[in-house]
Amino acid sequence: MRIRTLFIIILSLNGSLVFSQSENTALILIDIQEFYFDQNKMPLKGNIEATKIAFKILDHFRENNMLIIHVRHKDGGEIHEIVEPLYNEIIVEKSEVNAFRDTELLALLKENNIENLVLLGMQTHMCLEAATRAGVDFGFNCSVIHDACATRDLEFNGHITPAKDVHSSTLNTLKSYAKVLSAEEFLQQ
Repeated sequence: MRIRTLFIIILSLNGSLVFSQSENTALILIDIQEFYFDQNKMPLKGNIEATKIAFKILDHFRENNMLIIHVRHKDGGEIHEIVEPLYNEIIVEKSEVNAFRDTELLALLKENNIENLVLLGMQTHMCLEAATRAGVDFGFNCSVIHDACATRDLEFNGHITPAKDVHSSTLNTLKSYAKVLSAEEFLQQ
Protein backbone atom coordinates (compact mmCIF):
# COMPACT_ATOMS: atom_id res chain seq x y z
CA MET A 1 0.00 0.00 0.00
CA ARG A 2 1.41 3.38 -1.02
CA ILE A 3 1.10 6.22 1.46
CA ARG A 4 1.14 9.81 0.21
CA THR A 5 2.84 12.47 2.25
CA LEU A 6 0.58 15.29 3.32
CA PHE A 7 1.34 18.59 1.60
CA ILE A 8 1.81 21.37 4.11
CA ILE A 9 2.87 24.98 3.66
CA ILE A 10 4.53 26.64 6.63
CA LEU A 11 6.48 29.82 7.06
CA SER A 12 10.10 29.62 8.13
CA LEU A 13 11.43 32.09 10.71
CA ASN A 14 12.45 34.53 7.99
CA GLY A 15 8.95 34.45 6.45
CA SER A 16 9.70 32.44 3.31
CA LEU A 17 7.57 29.50 2.22
CA VAL A 18 8.71 25.99 3.12
CA PHE A 19 6.97 23.02 1.50
CA SER A 20 6.62 19.51 2.83
CA GLN A 21 6.14 17.20 -0.13
CA SER A 22 6.27 13.59 -1.16
CA GLU A 23 9.38 14.07 -3.29
CA ASN A 24 12.46 16.24 -3.30
CA THR A 25 11.71 17.52 -6.80
CA ALA A 26 10.71 21.01 -7.92
CA LEU A 27 9.30 22.32 -11.18
CA ILE A 28 10.93 25.48 -12.52
CA LEU A 29 8.97 27.27 -15.26
CA ILE A 30 11.29 29.74 -16.96
CA ASP A 31 9.98 33.00 -18.47
CA ILE A 32 6.74 31.76 -20.05
CA GLN A 33 5.70 35.39 -20.44
CA GLU A 34 3.67 37.56 -22.79
CA PHE A 35 6.83 39.10 -24.30
CA TYR A 36 7.47 35.82 -26.17
CA PHE A 37 3.95 35.73 -27.64
CA ASP A 38 3.62 39.36 -28.76
CA GLN A 39 4.18 39.71 -32.53
CA ASN A 40 5.65 43.20 -31.95
CA LYS A 41 8.25 42.03 -29.43
CA MET A 42 9.99 38.65 -29.61
CA PRO A 43 7.60 35.84 -30.58
CA LEU A 44 9.11 32.38 -30.37
CA LYS A 45 8.53 29.50 -32.76
CA GLY A 46 6.17 26.94 -31.26
CA ASN A 47 5.43 29.08 -28.21
CA ILE A 48 1.76 28.07 -27.84
CA GLU A 49 2.45 24.36 -28.36
CA ALA A 50 5.30 24.41 -25.83
CA THR A 51 3.15 26.29 -23.31
CA LYS A 52 0.31 23.79 -23.61
CA ILE A 53 2.78 20.98 -22.93
CA ALA A 54 4.25 22.98 -20.04
CA PHE A 55 0.74 23.12 -18.58
CA LYS A 56 0.55 19.29 -18.59
CA ILE A 57 3.72 19.14 -16.49
CA LEU A 58 2.47 21.98 -14.26
CA ASP A 59 -0.82 20.15 -13.76
CA HIS A 60 1.07 16.97 -12.77
CA PHE A 61 3.05 18.88 -10.13
CA ARG A 62 -0.14 20.52 -8.85
CA GLU A 63 -1.94 17.18 -8.59
CA ASN A 64 0.99 15.72 -6.64
CA ASN A 65 1.38 18.74 -4.35
CA MET A 66 4.98 19.31 -5.37
CA LEU A 67 6.99 22.52 -5.27
CA ILE A 68 6.35 24.82 -8.25
CA ILE A 69 8.40 27.93 -8.99
CA HIS A 70 7.58 30.32 -11.80
CA VAL A 71 10.52 32.44 -12.94
CA ARG A 72 9.54 35.81 -14.34
CA HIS A 73 11.93 38.22 -16.06
CA LYS A 74 11.25 41.81 -14.99
CA ASP A 75 11.06 43.01 -18.60
CA GLY A 76 9.02 40.10 -19.97
CA GLY A 77 5.49 41.09 -19.04
CA GLU A 78 2.93 38.88 -17.33
CA ILE A 79 3.21 35.12 -17.08
CA HIS A 80 1.15 33.60 -19.89
CA GLU A 81 -2.43 32.75 -18.93
CA ILE A 82 -2.06 29.06 -19.86
CA VAL A 83 0.45 28.57 -17.02
CA GLU A 84 -0.74 31.39 -14.76
CA PRO A 85 0.46 30.78 -11.19
CA LEU A 86 -2.00 29.84 -8.48
CA TYR A 87 -2.04 31.88 -5.26
CA ASN A 88 0.20 29.38 -3.46
CA GLU A 89 2.85 29.04 -6.18
CA ILE A 90 6.10 30.92 -5.89
CA ILE A 91 7.17 33.55 -8.40
CA VAL A 92 10.85 34.42 -8.54
CA GLU A 93 11.56 37.67 -10.34
CA LYS A 94 14.88 38.08 -12.13
CA SER A 95 16.79 40.70 -14.08
CA GLU A 96 19.46 38.43 -15.57
CA VAL A 97 19.49 35.49 -17.97
CA ASN A 98 20.35 33.03 -15.20
CA ALA A 99 17.41 32.53 -12.82
CA PHE A 100 19.80 31.83 -9.93
CA ARG A 101 21.74 35.10 -10.29
CA ASP A 102 20.74 37.74 -7.74
CA THR A 103 17.48 35.94 -6.85
CA GLU A 104 16.20 33.86 -3.95
CA LEU A 105 15.86 30.73 -6.13
CA LEU A 106 18.79 28.79 -4.66
CA ALA A 107 17.77 29.60 -1.08
CA LEU A 108 14.17 28.46 -1.77
CA LEU A 109 15.37 25.16 -3.19
CA LYS A 110 17.74 24.55 -0.29
CA GLU A 111 15.09 25.44 2.32
CA ASN A 112 12.80 22.85 0.77
CA ASN A 113 15.47 20.13 0.56
CA ILE A 114 15.14 19.94 -3.21
CA GLU A 115 17.60 17.68 -5.01
CA ASN A 116 15.93 17.34 -8.42
CA LEU A 117 14.84 20.08 -10.81
CA VAL A 118 12.46 19.74 -13.73
CA LEU A 119 12.98 22.73 -16.01
CA LEU A 120 11.03 24.01 -18.98
CA GLY A 121 10.30 27.32 -20.63
CA MET A 122 11.68 30.07 -22.78
CA GLN A 123 14.05 30.66 -24.52
CA THR A 124 15.68 27.24 -24.88
CA HIS A 125 19.07 28.66 -25.84
CA MET A 126 19.15 31.42 -23.22
CA CYS A 127 17.32 31.43 -19.90
CA LEU A 128 16.37 27.74 -19.90
CA GLU A 129 19.93 26.71 -20.73
CA ALA A 130 21.43 29.12 -18.18
CA ALA A 131 19.18 27.87 -15.36
CA THR A 132 19.91 24.25 -16.22
CA ARG A 133 23.67 24.79 -16.26
CA ALA A 134 23.54 26.72 -12.99
CA GLY A 135 21.31 24.07 -11.41
CA VAL A 136 23.82 21.37 -12.29
CA ASP A 137 26.68 23.54 -11.00
CA PHE A 138 24.83 23.90 -7.68
CA GLY A 139 24.55 20.11 -7.43
CA PHE A 140 20.95 19.52 -8.51
CA ASN A 141 19.91 16.64 -10.75
CA CYS A 142 18.31 18.44 -13.67
CA SER A 143 15.74 17.25 -16.20
CA VAL A 144 14.67 19.38 -19.15
CA ILE A 145 11.30 18.82 -20.79
CA HIS A 146 12.31 19.52 -24.38
CA ASP A 147 8.85 19.82 -25.92
CA ALA A 148 7.81 22.35 -23.26
CA CYS A 149 10.51 24.79 -24.40
CA ALA A 150 10.61 27.24 -27.29
CA THR A 151 13.12 29.51 -28.98
CA ARG A 152 13.57 31.64 -32.11
CA ASP A 153 15.65 32.00 -35.25
CA LEU A 154 19.10 33.46 -34.56
CA GLU A 155 21.41 35.47 -36.81
CA PHE A 156 25.20 35.59 -36.65
CA ASN A 157 27.45 37.13 -39.29
CA GLY A 158 24.61 37.19 -41.80
CA HIS A 159 23.76 33.52 -41.28
CA ILE A 160 20.27 32.66 -39.99
CA THR A 161 19.97 29.55 -37.84
CA PRO A 162 16.35 28.33 -37.74
CA ALA A 163 14.70 28.02 -34.32
CA LYS A 164 14.37 24.23 -34.65
CA ASP A 165 18.15 23.98 -35.11
CA VAL A 166 18.86 26.38 -32.23
CA HIS A 167 16.52 24.31 -30.04
CA SER A 168 18.05 20.99 -31.12
CA SER A 169 21.63 22.17 -30.75
CA THR A 170 21.00 23.55 -27.26
CA LEU A 171 19.30 20.35 -26.11
CA ASN A 172 22.08 18.28 -27.63
CA THR A 173 24.55 20.17 -25.44
CA LEU A 174 22.34 20.01 -22.35
CA LYS A 175 21.98 16.22 -22.57
CA SER A 176 25.68 15.97 -21.68
CA TYR A 177 24.90 16.84 -18.06
CA ALA A 178 21.11 16.97 -17.70
CA LYS A 179 18.37 14.50 -18.54
CA VAL A 180 16.50 15.70 -21.64
CA LEU A 181 13.12 14.09 -22.20
CA SER A 182 9.66 14.72 -23.59
CA ALA A 183 6.68 15.51 -21.39
CA GLU A 184 5.24 12.09 -22.18
CA GLU A 185 8.47 10.36 -21.12
CA PHE A 186 8.54 12.36 -17.90
CA LEU A 187 4.92 11.65 -17.04
CA GLN A 188 5.40 7.92 -17.61
CA GLN A 189 8.26 7.69 -15.11
